[in-house]
Amino acid sequence: MTVSSAFNAFKSSKFVTWKSTGRLQQTLAGCIERTGKSLHSGKVSTVKLWPELAGKGRYFDFRSTEIRASIEFAEESPLCTTLCKDGVKIRTVEHLLSALEAMEVDNCRIEIKNSGSEDCDLEVPIFDGSASEWVEAIEQVGLQVATDHYGDCCEKMVAYVNEPVHAWRNDSFVAAFPSQEIRITYGIDFQQVQAIGRQWFSVTSLDNSFYCKQIALSRTFCIYEEVERMRDAGLIKGGSLENAIVCSASKGWLNPPLRFQDEPCRHKVVDLIGDVSLFARCGSQGLPVAHILAYKGSHALHSDLVRRLSGII
Repeated sequence: MTVSSAFNAFKSSKFVTWKSTGRLQQTLAGCIERTGKSLHSGKVSTVKLWPELAGKGRYFDFRSTEIRASIEFAEESPLCTTLCKDGVKIRTVEHLLSALEAMEVDNCRIEIKNSGSEDCDLEVPIFDGSASEWVEAIEQVGLQVATDHYGDCCEKMVAYVNEPVHAWRNDSFVAAFPSQEIRITYGIDFQQVQAIGRQWFSVTSLDNSFYCKQIALSRTFCIYEEVERMRDAGLIKGGSLENAIVCSASKGWLNPPLRFQDEPCRHKVVDLIGDVSLFARCGSQGLPVAHILAYKGSHALHSDLVRRLSGII
């Protein structure tokens, strides 16, 4: 990374001021490989996570096509976050990116392929619907300080939000307010489904331990009465009671027990962290130092917030 590109990557604006975290960029201490069924396509895919040089950040690699885990490559898609470049689409990246961001894997090459297929439409495996598979794998292999081509370490940068930034659609919104630490407050409202109802979950001090024990374990959820409509739309072909918690408006939870009473709301925080991690650049921290407040959010709204922070919209 040249001096000029580094300056442009961390150039402060009216929305954010970039500062050093006081920590060095990290990468994996070894390779991670996992294979599993994907949620929406139902295909089996294999993902390999490789250590990477400082300043390279996180990026996907498919047959030599590299797609940075950056908002500029995010494409709006239903019920997941998709990265797209040169005809290659990689879907449902949010749980993996959430784990990488929260566990401070700043630089990583993510190799992905569909088993027995040359299709350019790929999807990260869903596993049990949470981020725990990735967290456990990262803990097993461990981390190391990342160095560049010259063997030098790099400082890890983070953006501090200077003024309120928000995005909204109808009665849903997500906003980032100036704060001296990372805080997240998330609300959901499913009043038509009594077992879920209205829930709020707050994070006042986000660190690796809190993420692992209180956030990463929460699984994706869906409403039973909406399953047929989603499948008719070509979604959740690989969905099952093993990779999601399913709730019926009339019968309640179909595959209890929940891991947390407010597991659906906590899972939205998993998604938020993964989506907002697309703000990262050159091995920096993706989550800005801010109080992020979301109500009835979505992947699209999370991405809109990142675009506003980035000055794209």
